[in-house]
Amino acid sequence: MTMILLIIAGVIGVALLVGYVAVLVGIRREDKRLSLRQNPEGASAALARRVTGCYVRGGVSWT
Repeated sequence: MTMILLIIAGVIGVALLVGYVAVLVGIRREDKRLSLRQNPEGASAALARRVTGCYVRGGVSWT
């Protein structure tokens, strides 16, 4: 029973680490492109914007 709990905790830990790295990669890509006014290119950039709350809503026009 203890081994199952350790395996579950390990899987959850790895999943959280992968998600954290994906957000870091997305933030880094957006920072290099200087493109927060456009739609994100790629899944990691879109995930980073969703997590941080910095995303382009439909119908917004930038001048």
